[in-house]
Amino acid sequence: MRVTGGDHLGDLQSLVEGLESSDNEHAYQCLKWLEDESKRSAAVYSYFDVFVELLDRPNSYIRARVIILIAANARWDGRNRIDEIIDLYVKHIQDDSPVTARQCIKALPSIVEYKPDLRAYVVNALYNADPMRYKESMQPLIAKDIQKALEMINKLQPVQRQRPQQTREG
Repeated sequence: MRVTGGDHLGDLQSLVEGLESSDNEHAYQCLKWLEDESKRSAAVYSYFDVFVELLDRPNSYIRARVIILIAANARWDGRNRIDEIIDLYVKHIQDDSPVTARQCIKALPSIVEYKPDLRAYVVNALYNADPMRYKESMQPLIAKDIQKALEMINKLQPVQRQRPQQTREG
């Protein structure tokens, strides 16, 4: 599978469809290709609505994949679509699957990096998360993920937005 060059839009469509594959290895490879492409261009961002629809799939692997891709595309979100679905996104901090919850928690610093206006909301959601809802073996892992995400968010520098220059009239 080659994403860049040639008919990459057709390739992207196949990769996005592959996220739902019952062959988990194939689905994982599709995720990795899409994640890599998301670092290079906004092409994958055009599938944002598909990713949002997949957030409610019963299959936790599919939910985890799109959680990762939504975060990977935060850099391209000039239309503030993540802001519109942030409630749906952060509910996965306490996903029924602890593995999916961990993926969501780990992805949140990437969202805050590119969406600083969501910082307080995300931090609040992390503080309100309850690791005790999971099996005893998962509780310390999720608590540690939350702590690490909060530390990473706290280290992020606020984005300096350039203000339009004002002209002085003489």
